[in-house]
Amino acid sequence: MSHVVIIGCGIVGAAIAYELSQVQNIIITVIDKQPPAQASTGAALGVLMGAISHKIKGNAWRMRSSSIQRYETLIPELEAITGRKIPFNRQGILSLCLQKDNKAAWQKLAEIRSSQNWKLEVWDVAKLKSVCPQVNNENIIGAVYSPQDRQLDPTALTLALVDASQRNGVTFKFGVTVNGTSTFANSCNELETTEGKITADWFVIAAGLGSSLLTGQLNQMIDIRPVLGQALQVSLKHPLGDRHFQPVITGDDIHIVPVGNGDYWIGATVEFPNDTQEIPPNEELLKQVLTQAIAFCPELASNYTINRTWSGLRPRPEKRPAPIIGKLPGFNNILLATGHYRNGVLLAPATAHAIREMIIPNAP
Repeated sequence: MSHVVIIGCGIVGAAIAYELSQVQNIIITVIDKQPPAQASTGAALGVLMGAISHKIKGNAWRMRSSSIQRYETLIPELEAITGRKIPFNRQGILSLCLQKDNKAAWQKLAEIRSSQNWKLEVWDVAKLKSVCPQVNNENIIGAVYSPQDRQLDPTALTLALVDASQRNGVTFKFGVTVNGTSTFANSCNELETTEGKITADWFVIAAGLGSSLLTGQLNQMIDIRPVLGQALQVSLKHPLGDRHFQPVITGDDIHIVPVGNGDYWIGATVEFPNDTQEIPPNEELLKQVLTQAIAFCPELASNYTINRTWSGLRPRPEKRPAPIIGKLPGFNNILLATGHYRNGVLLAPATAHAIREMIIPNAP
């Protein structure tokens, strides 16, 4: 019987735990120095941009498409197991086309998606105004609607994954910090933690920004840098546009995310470290995000109340593509599932499946 230790319990670590918990003859332990769904998971907007992304081939597209498909079954599956409600917006994503955008490129993408059995609709201004009258800006020349893309609540999902995993026998240890490792040849034998030593056959590092410290202890530094994102939640007196059609609206990297009862998440900024490697939240940038959202949907300006603002650090790999999934160089039993940058929620199911295949190839 194999013992797998997962370090990190954000959305990625929790998804891996649940995926592995469905395989027989595996003991699974998840450790994290914080409670679940903290750090970047707790700050994410949960916008799942699959079909509407410009990734059209290779592993980047395969991971996106497989994750979107898995979420269609995963959400009801978790709700049935746990009795928890996971907010899951099935009304798609509407991407606004601005004057600077190449509308022909969107049409080409729609044709490619059709050949891949996915649907994208390219709308002109008249169609956009008839379906989403809240969108009103002279720089908008149309929109692309992706009915199969989704949005969900990352915190609710992570907590449901933890709950379901526990019901399947997974052990979670929160408030536990890794202090060191014991290695022999090309393997890691045990972790030294604040709760004692933990031995295992496999170790999965899914600790986001904390992954660099862990790999550094093994003399294999995986350089992951923080990128700050700020967002805010507003309440409106009534929903924007048609209350029965509330897709995520995105344009110029600004997301307007309906979360029910006339509430919307708006975000997010993209802020890099300064010369001292610190990222103090820039209030002016957050104001600009809100200003741009209002420019897209002027109806926001007259009746919104800001309920809260928040920020989180995204784990961005340095000088290599995101995410990092695979064996840690020099070790045959340490796997990396980290550095997802802005796509941790989107790619969590595909990442979990990839890790499962590395540990138990062709498991039923």
